[in-house]
Amino acid sequence: MAPFLLVNPMAAKADFGFEITARMGGRTGGGGRAGVISTPHGLIETPAFVPVGTAAAVKGVTPEQMAGLGAQALLANAYHLYLRPGAEVVEAAGGLGAFMNWPGPTFTDSGGFQVLSLGAGFKKVLAMDTAGLADDQVIAKRSERLAKVDDDGVTFRSHLDGSSHRFTPEISMRVQHRLGADIIFAFDECTTLMNTRAYQERSVARTQAWAERCLVEHARLTEARVGRPPQALFGVVQGAQFEDLRRLAAAGLAHLTWDGAGFDGYGIGGALEKENLAAIVGWVCSELPESKPRHLLGISEIDDLFAAVEAGGDTFDCVAPSRSARHGAVYSPDGRYNVTRARFARDFGPLDPDCDCYTCLGYSRAYLHHLLRARELLGYTLATIHNERFIVRLVAAMRQAIESGGQAAFGRLRDDFLTRYFAP
Repeated sequence: MAPFLLVNPMAAKADFGFEITARMGGRTGGGGRAGVISTPHGLIETPAFVPVGTAAAVKGVTPEQMAGLGAQALLANAYHLYLRPGAEVVEAAGGLGAFMNWPGPTFTDSGGFQVLSLGAGFKKVLAMDTAGLADDQVIAKRSERLAKVDDDGVTFRSHLDGSSHRFTPEISMRVQHRLGADIIFAFDECTTLMNTRAYQERSVARTQAWAERCLVEHARLTEARVGRPPQALFGVVQGAQFEDLRRLAAAGLAHLTWDGAGFDGYGIGGALEKENLAAIVGWVCSELPESKPRHLLGISEIDDLFAAVEAGGDTFDCVAPSRSARHGAVYSPDGRYNVTRARFARDFGPLDPDCDCYTCLGYSRAYLHHLLRARELLGYTLATIHNERFIVRLVAAMRQAIESGGQAAFGRLRDDFLTRYFAP
């Protein structure tokens, strides 16, 4: 295996920017594209998958290993780092990248999803089963409501010790400025698909008002960031499964400015019906400026990535590759499978014969089966390296297809890959 690369060799230092280098159809506006995001800590070639290190760490994997498997950027969670170790500790270390010894680009989300998770107990909103349900007080089974939303912000109790805290758009901006990531997100309200249409309307209006407050506070904090790298602020588009609300939210953010400056990019988040993912991304992207990047929050399933890239998404993040790995679920071109099953106990082949990752080049399914069944921590590390490499490499292949052959090449890659991946 090649030595680990601590940084992308093409990662030149720069202020924030975005350049489109290829489009699927060779036309302006709409559809999938390839590009380059410039940040103070390097370049991100898009489309790109951004692995999640929730608490400033991808569980069980070092930053050097993440660079070695091809990750161009990492995303951490503002809510979790605010609670532990505290944004002031990360700031004192020199910012998120320095704190975790990651020299490349970094993202932090706003904590908006944690409002949903704490408030209603749901850990996943994509493909949520909502048949016949509409309830603005919905809460997951066996969950306790730990957050309350109002028009000014959110009051919540820590999942660590039950202590009470308050997040507003201004507080989220202050926390994320102290964390120092290259790309940060405006504070938003993430709803569930079970919320009523009336509530979704109120939530979109609330998120729009919060976005404006984030722009104002971001401008104030940026002016005070003497001697520190600038940060890019992304607005977050909500609106659940409703086309008019998604378009309204996207257009509202696209036209929102403060002191002549708007958002540097846009996140697409919230409740999504899996079968409507491509349509929703398409609605949103058609309302957003072509010249700015779009990040999909919480997306990593294979078919969803193809759909989102083709509809115009640029970057994606999700905890699923690492979380699945810790439970023994690993990716392969022939579908995802669980290596802890008995049939792999004496299988001495690699997790994926087509994979070039550190794990597949040196370790067998039998060994991973043993480690994970024995709950050895090395098993979590090796499985995570493979899963993250699989997704990073796949999205890189999408980028290469767009650059080399546009829509036709991307379509061939999509059809060939999905046919094999989902074969019975």
